[in-house]
Amino acid sequence: MSRAIGYRGTTTPGEVERFELARRDLRPDDVEVRISHCGVCHTDLHALGGPASGRGGVPLVPGHEFVGEVVAVGPDVTRFAVGDPVAVGNIVDSCGTCGMCVAGQENMCEEFPTLTYGGTDRVDGTPTLGGWSSSYVVREDFAYHRPAGLDPAAVAPLMCAGVTVWEPLRVWGAGPGVRVGVVGLGGLGHLAVKFAVALGAEVTVFTRTADKVDDARALGAHHVVVSTDAAAMEAIGLGLDLVVDCAPTTHDLGPYLRTLALDGTLVVVGDLGESRFQGMDLVRARRRIAVSGSAGRTSTQEMLDFCGEHGLVADVEVLPSAEVGTALARLARGDVRYRFSLDLGDLSPTLAMTGQ
Repeated sequence: MSRAIGYRGTTTPGEVERFELARRDLRPDDVEVRISHCGVCHTDLHALGGPASGRGGVPLVPGHEFVGEVVAVGPDVTRFAVGDPVAVGNIVDSCGTCGMCVAGQENMCEEFPTLTYGGTDRVDGTPTLGGWSSSYVVREDFAYHRPAGLDPAAVAPLMCAGVTVWEPLRVWGAGPGVRVGVVGLGGLGHLAVKFAVALGAEVTVFTRTADKVDDARALGAHHVVVSTDAAAMEAIGLGLDLVVDCAPTTHDLGPYLRTLALDGTLVVVGDLGESRFQGMDLVRARRRIAVSGSAGRTSTQEMLDFCGEHGLVADVEVLPSAEVGTALARLARGDVRYRFSLDLGDLSPTLAMTGQ
């Protein structure tokens, strides 16, 4: 086993502490990644929000959107070599044989995919420990080639927020001649705008606050609508073909459904809980509601390649990992535009042993 330094949850909700952990010995198809940057996601915040972190005495180590460099490979690895820049997302394994996996949707594995943290390793049954750490060992099939020339800190959030909005945009055909709406301009929404614009779609952003109008236009949005303005919402008419709803809280879907043209689709990727709608809003214009989350392996690499070709990354604020508590506190109150990325360069076994 190799030694790593990371951050684990404590018995105090929302709190983490630095500690030493062990990474497994490389299996034949494994790569070991030295992590340089890892994103801070609302999923991390929620995972740390319980009365206790971890299970069965095993700590919870958050982090599921990270980048780094390959530092070791197993004997059967063919896709990577030591020194390759890589990225890893929120799943690190799947059964590989079910209908979803065969279709390239490992994120929907019928046996449930292995999560990057808080999951269960499919070989030895141990809990997975995440990317808020100095290194990670992962099957080569769930590591991705990271495009050259992009800021690694800003690539890390693409592995969760990015793939979450990329997949619905591709599945529902965002491109030239397609009118796309994006609800919410946060970590997911700002990437949905960037991607949709780069794909050639005409993009309308819905925001609840007028102070984000200039931001939306700076990201490339062609139109911006303050959703609390009833007259502005009504003026859209049946003007959109696809709406990607990135709002993170429960809300009424009706106003956005009513902007859809014939056979239009509203895809919810933000709040998957109890958001509301009226059946008649679907009947009119034969509209659809869909839900999407994460992406399969093929789609994830496609997104990274597209970002490399178009120079697209997340808008991030980079903090040293020692300030992870600050990132969590600010994320909890929505004080970030648009994503935190932790610089893990301040983690080292030497520092951990001396307590510095």
